[in-house]
Amino acid sequence: MTFATLGLIEPLLRALETLGYQTPTPVQAQAIPAVLAGRDLMAAAQTGTGKTAGFALPLLQLLTMEGPKVAANSARALILCPTRELAEQVHASVAEYAQHLPLTTYAVYGGVSINPQMMKLRKGVDILVATPGRLIDLFRQNALKLNQLQTLVLDEADRMLDLGFSEELANIYRMLPKKRQTLLFSATFSDDIRLLAGQMLNDPLSIEVSPRNVAANTVKQWVVPVDKKRKAELFVHLMRKGRWKQVLVFAKTRNGVDALVDKLQGLGINADGIHGDKPQATRQRALDRFKASEVQILVATDVAARGLDIEDLPLVVNFDLPIVAEDYIHRIGRTGRAGNTGEAISLVCADEVNMLSAIEMLTRQTLTRKMEPDFEPEHRVPDTDASGQVVKKPKKPKKPKTSGGGGKRNLGKWVDSGEVAPAEPSIKPVRKVPVFNTGPRKKK
Repeated sequence: MTFATLGLIEPLLRALETLGYQTPTPVQAQAIPAVLAGRDLMAAAQTGTGKTAGFALPLLQLLTMEGPKVAANSARALILCPTRELAEQVHASVAEYAQHLPLTTYAVYGGVSINPQMMKLRKGVDILVATPGRLIDLFRQNALKLNQLQTLVLDEADRMLDLGFSEELANIYRMLPKKRQTLLFSATFSDDIRLLAGQMLNDPLSIEVSPRNVAANTVKQWVVPVDKKRKAELFVHLMRKGRWKQVLVFAKTRNGVDALVDKLQGLGINADGIHGDKPQATRQRALDRFKASEVQILVATDVAARGLDIEDLPLVVNFDLPIVAEDYIHRIGRTGRAGNTGEAISLVCADEVNMLSAIEMLTRQTLTRKMEPDFEPEHRVPDTDASGQVVKKPKKPKKPKTSGGGGKRNLGKWVDSGEVAPAEPSIKPVRKVPVFNTGPRKKK
């Protein structure tokens, strides 16, 4: 199969040839004809399999062949992304595909001045890539009208819910024309997203080109148990032992990113970090330097888990496990892309065992554990498996009580010193799913 057999027009085929695209990926082969046919679509595919081209190529063709010229302060197609980085990456890809077409494209997001964006939109754009918050700001300031919109694309909608964009999505839904095409593309589809799709899409075609919520088999994954206080020390040890050249590291918090970067820089290691508190220009500069191999270690929060496309990235390290299990798939999906192989190492301490268990249950695999000599944890990380269960050590038999009172008091209950305290119950984060009211609004 070739891109020509999918029915794409010559200017798109010429752009793909320039970019070195030869054969459609499975998600592209199924999605492109469906989008060209005008179907609503919900497509799930592993990260790095070409989802962006799967919706951008047919969308560009539809806009070229159909519809009136874009009006002032309007957009004919809208692609929503959860983060600035992903919006930038998607827009860059769309612009490359459209290089031989008479269409305009633009990306808008927060963290930068809104005024240049308002100026750019005055003439209208055919395809607008946006983050939800900035899109609403532009709409409320009358800098953007959506009555001409033909197609809505939600890229990584599950991440938008994780980041708390449920209310924004509901507001955007009310802004849109009822007659339109809607496309959902993501590496993972939770039950919440499927509920969202049921409210937003009209008789959608469902595409799943790989098992649901499974990490790419091109990535070798393993876990190194360690005490939390020794994670940074272990990371430096593994980096020097493995002679790592380029590593993307994920930390749970912004403070965690800054602390690790400071420690690495203090050891003379060329490191930089990106997170939501940093200005967009600073984040982009750090990412560009990392891509150019000017920075050896890039430390990031999950703001970078989606939207980073780094060619031949060999290694991802989870310094902290993600709170939301689906984010693990997106994190390690930064390596092993486009048929290349990669490695993903997770440094796991005892209080992350429930997160590890959730990841293994989601991906349906038990991650291999490799103990690093001299870093064996004092606080044991309980065994886990793909069933989602934490495997506890069998309790030692109780010792006979003595008159000397050899036991220990624990919240008023006599517990033998050999007993193991019960583990904390696993609590799954609750995500609010927007409920769209399509009926007439009551007057107050």
